[in-house]
Formats: sequence, C-alpha cells, structure tokens
Amino acid sequence: MEKKMMALVVFICASMIAFAQTDTKAKKLLDEVSAKYDAYQTIQSDFSFSVQQAQGENHIDKGSLFLNKSKNQFRIELSEQDIISDGKSTWSILKEDQEVQVSESDNNTESIGPNNLFTFYKKGFAYKSVNDESLGKDMLNVIELTPTDTKTNYAKIKLRVNKNKHIHDVAVLDKSGTRYTYTIHTLYVNHRLPTTKFTFNTSNYPNYEIVDLR
Repeated sequence: MEKKMMALVVFICASMIAFAQTDTKAKKLLDEVSAKYDAYQTIQSDFSFSVQQAQGENHIDKGSLFLNKSKNQFRIELSEQDIISDGKSTWSILKEDQEVQVSESDNNTESIGPNNLFTFYKKGFAYKSVNDESLGKDMLNVIELTPTDTKTNYAKIKLRVNKNKHIHDVAVLDKSGTRYTYTIHTLYVNHRLPTTKFTFNTSNYPNYEIVDLR
C-alpha cells in the first residue's frame, strides 16, 4: 500500500504538469488558478485521497503537505509513509517496514513531484470546460483534461475549482480503470515553516534501516 500512496502523489503531480491551449474558458480559469498559486511562497494543506480500482480493493487515506517553494523543499505526511525533501535529498520513510530510502531530489521545475503540485504549465494536455457541479451550497467549475501523449498510463483527469480559484479536488482515471481522487480540505499559505519541517532527523527513527540510493 505504501507504493500505491507514493504512486498517487507522483501521479497527481504528473497530471498537473501542463495544459495545451484548446478551450478559451478553460484556459482562462487555469491561468487564474496558476496565478493564485504562483503568488504563494509556502503552502500547507490537509488532504485526503481515495483509490478506486476497477477490480479489487479500494483505499482511502488522509495526509498533510508542507511546501517551501523558494527552496524546493517539501514534506508529505501519510498514515503509512512520510516523504521529506530538503531540496537536495529526499527521504521516503516506510513506517511499516521501518525503512528509509534516500535519493537525490529532482528540482527541475518540469519534473514530477510535490514541489509542482499546485503549478500549471501550458503543454501536454488538451482541456475543456464542462458543466459546473454543486457541492453542498457551493458551485465548482469543472475542467476535463486528456493527455496529448497517448503513451501515458492515464486516460482522463477531472479538475474541480472553487469560487476562490483554488483547487478543490483532482480525479485521475488511468487506463486500467483505476480512479485516484485527491481532495484538498484546508489550505494555509505564506505562513512561516520551520527548517526542521524539511530536515530528516535520524534520532526520530532509531530502529529504521537507512537505504541510500544516491
């Protein structure tokens, strides 16, 4: 299950890399969302995600994301796995296995990772606006995206945006029929995040095996 959770994080980040200019209304909304997130230096978010498989078990989990954009630092806290990056190295902490995998961070702005989770670019997807959807008393703008590269393993992405031009959720359907849904519950921006939030401290994991893959 740890691999599924990590795959979801990577998958969602990948799904939000870029957009082809195919729908004026959708492009305008994506530009507004992008401008919002570009103005934030730090982001803290509580989220939930679900994995609905075409056949087999479903999975639901909750987590937290901490992001320091200027230094390419992030921290993701999940029930079974934590991921910490100080901008140079990344530590994937597998709680059940009591193992820490260390790898080099990829700080390329076009790479797949939490550091560009809320970033939008302008190539790689065709997109279109579809009918708004209600959620309680609120209305959400909806955009559907399809990859221009047919070799990708996902078929369609559904992005819903609230009235504040913030992402409410992202649903990703892959070619196997599995649906990944990532929902943002809270968003705190431009708050000071301590350096220790992005630092791996071995004393916190005394019985863990460290596997250095750098």
